[in-house]
Amino acid sequence: MIGRLSGTLLEKNPPQLLLDVQGVAYEVDVPMSTFYNLPATGQPVTLFTHLVVREDAHLLYGFGSEGERRAFRQLVKVNGIGAKIALAVLSGLSVGELAQAITMQESGRLTKIPGIGKTAVGVHRPAPVTSDILHALLSLGYSDKEATATVKQLPDGLAVADGIRQALKLLAKM
Repeated sequence: MIGRLSGTLLEKNPPQLLLDVQGVAYEVDVPMSTFYNLPATGQPVTLFTHLVVREDAHLLYGFGSEGERRAFRQLVKVNGIGAKIALAVLSGLSVGELAQAITMQESGRLTKIPGIGKTAVGVHRPAPVTSDILHALLSLGYSDKEATATVKQLPDGLAVADGIRQALKLLAKM
């Protein structure tokens, strides 16, 4: 896996850039938060990366900070949120703003991002899956009180990934 690239910035075509690393040019998709902080072309750049291997393509995503990459990786683990939506989330909000929007339950900030919608409220879930969902929300920066209250609203029978996705949507609604 390619974890980090350091090289010379050759081109900037939002949301993609071309990075020359010792004669090999990598096409890297970046969130706008990273894009806005890039230096001028011809300057050195270091990006934390995430490689997605699909049947029809190998896609490389770059981030200006380890925090952005970590948030991206957490987002793409959620069922229904792919790399494009995760990039859109990080393009619309910095990692700090995303954590604040989630913590403050500012649904307007999250639902304005394409691909993020609202969901219905359900009933409490069994403990093992609930625990995994709760830990995921806490790792994304939610308070214990917010995460616990949200998990209690989830319907029974959800997989962990679906539960996280619905919990994020519920928190965005609040």
